[in-house]
Amino acid sequence: MPDPRARVPLGRTDLQVTRLGLGGAPLGNLYTPVSDADAQATVDAAWNAGLRWFDTAPLYGHGLAERRLGAALRGRPRDELVLATKVGWSLAQGADPTTIFAGAPPLRPVHDYSAAAIRRGIETSLERLGVARIDVLHVHDPDDHEAEAIGQAFPVLHELRAQGAIGAVGAGMNQSPMLARFVERGLVDCVLLAGRYSILDQSGLADLLPSISAEHIEQGNGRTAMVLYLSSQRIAPSASGK
Repeated sequence: MPDPRARVPLGRTDLQVTRLGLGGAPLGNLYTPVSDADAQATVDAAWNAGLRWFDTAPLYGHGLAERRLGAALRGRPRDELVLATKVGWSLAQGADPTTIFAGAPPLRPVHDYSAAAIRRGIETSLERLGVARIDVLHVHDPDDHEAEAIGQAFPVLHELRAQGAIGAVGAGMNQSPMLARFVERGLVDCVLLAGRYSILDQSGLADLLPSISAEHIEQGNGRTAMVLYLSSQRIAPSASGK
């Protein structure tokens, strides 16, 4: 079995990530409240287990997950870890009664893939995380906004990558067909596929994996990497051991 702590290249980029990473949605109270202490304990446990690949998003807990992950990683050697977050969901004032994040701050996630919103989103993510740079930026959930994502969001991220401000451009979604199209168009270095390549659902086999495999054969250098996101309601025992 491959060592989950082993470092591997992230697609065609210079980034090296551990085979296993920590997804940040539960840190944002996904479905059930999580205390600050338990969030810290979760990140500490991942770090102590040798994981150095951490993923979050503004959507997770309406900013809470980014704040908690940033606080939990503060003081860790920055060059030892790879940090990913996402763009495309902006946080507007006003509560969202349909949210799946328990006790979320009174902010309402809205889709916005315009170039201006992407730049604003990056700045606010940097502030919430308390870091000077983000290694990987994913375009998040552009299901009904494919044209805007291609025309505005990705060009901003490509520009930042060319400037060396970020290390990789990706996309994160709960579906595989659009991710496959992004791969085929050469828009991404990596993709994050949530819940569509698991024991219960292997629909990603129909299009995304063949697209990545075909690109590997054509390029001969492992151009695009796929990250699987499997999340649950439970994350860690409480800091008190209860």
